[in-house]
Amino acid sequence: MLILLTNDDGIMAPGIVAMYRELRKLGEVYVVAPETVQSASGHGITVNTPLLTSRVKVEGAFEGVAVDGRPADCVKLAISQILPKAPDLVISGLNSGANVGINVLYSGTVAAAIEAAFLGCPAVAMSLYLRNDVPADYAWSAGLAMMTLRQLLDAGLRSSGVANVNLPALRSGEMPKGIRVVRQCTRPWVDTYERRQDPRGRDYFWNTSVFTLGATDSDTDVAALREGYITVTPLQFDLTEHLVVEKWAGQQWKTGG
Repeated sequence: MLILLTNDDGIMAPGIVAMYRELRKLGEVYVVAPETVQSASGHGITVNTPLLTSRVKVEGAFEGVAVDGRPADCVKLAISQILPKAPDLVISGLNSGANVGINVLYSGTVAAAIEAAFLGCPAVAMSLYLRNDVPADYAWSAGLAMMTLRQLLDAGLRSSGVANVNLPALRSGEMPKGIRVVRQCTRPWVDTYERRQDPRGRDYFWNTSVFTLGATDSDTDVAALREGYITVTPLQFDLTEHLVVEKWAGQQWKTGG
């Protein structure tokens, strides 16, 4: 199996190193990831400047390609130019921080997986919920991510399919309560901004928001992750509201006067 591994935390991030070591158990792994942190970059791509690349060795674990671009750039470039053939599987992560709820829309981690699905490759976004009172153990969490991935593959991760997986904050050796397949929470969360002034007296604003697993319905990714479960959410990138299409298609639409 040929696997492409990427992320949005940057090629030097501890999560991608831990995930690489686990994925080697499945097949040949190519790492193509952003040169720098690209968190909350969404599905942006680079079109007006060149994409610079360099080969880097990371922690004695792998030699990968660092791209001076965004996560979606990395996937596009890897599949069209760098890999010897289209990958059998694309993994994005292991991300430092959960990607549940509306964070899915902002996440560069999820965007990389969706980009792979655009290009016909099955893909999984992997993220680790971080809590101040629980030291992050990326090696342990990557092992749990691999356990989940094997079951996803057995369940039938289809070509051009995307799964969003989030792992709870666990101490070394601690097991999750289980794995739950859940829907994405769509409740908004409130942004907070600190107003400041520059030396010339002009206002500027600093986003001080801290993502928390807030109130939600019991059948969502936010609720299950808060309860200590590994969450699995199948995603689609067709944003069409099909019921409205059917309703409006039957309406008489006028042109002219």
